[in-house]
Amino acid sequence: MKFERLAIPDVVLVTPKRFGDERGFFSETYRASLFDAEGVPGPFVQDNHAYSAEAGVLRGLHFQKPPMAQGKLVRCVRGAIFDVAVDIRKSSATYGQHVSAELSAENGSQLFVPAGFAHGYLTLTRDSEVEYKVTAYYAPETEGGLAWNDPDIGIKWPLPTAAPALSPKDTVLPGLTGFETPFE
Repeated sequence: MKFERLAIPDVVLVTPKRFGDERGFFSETYRASLFDAEGVPGPFVQDNHAYSAEAGVLRGLHFQKPPMAQGKLVRCVRGAIFDVAVDIRKSSATYGQHVSAELSAENGSQLFVPAGFAHGYLTLTRDSEVEYKVTAYYAPETEGGLAWNDPDIGIKWPLPTAAPALSPKDTVLPGLTGFETPFE
């Protein structure tokens, strides 16, 4: 397994080895001892699976507030996504900055997004499926988010359509200006 720290070093791109032959491939996608050795915190307590029928579905930018803040290990098992992590830790030198990676069924890469980051992704293909592990249980009363198109964050989303498909709650999320982060 390859662990690559991105421009914000707490966000880690993980690329598992694949062993293939004429039948397909095998890949070990998670081994606690390897993640521990690389300083990627766990444990993971819940797995989630999301399906998007169309390209251009944007989910995010989401987070959960302490004490239910979640670290996430995200992978795309079908199709492809543009995955983004935004640092929302008040005392961080990279507060308000973001990193991104393309995750796909083809490349098999995963992105570890620690607690203290807002997370979102855009589907790049039809019929995309995303699976992710989290370090805290889903707690809707602790949900928060930031606007996907906030110019202060400046994400250059590779939109395959004129405008992304958003959930109603994602159309009313605030931007960074005036945002009171719950993360120190």
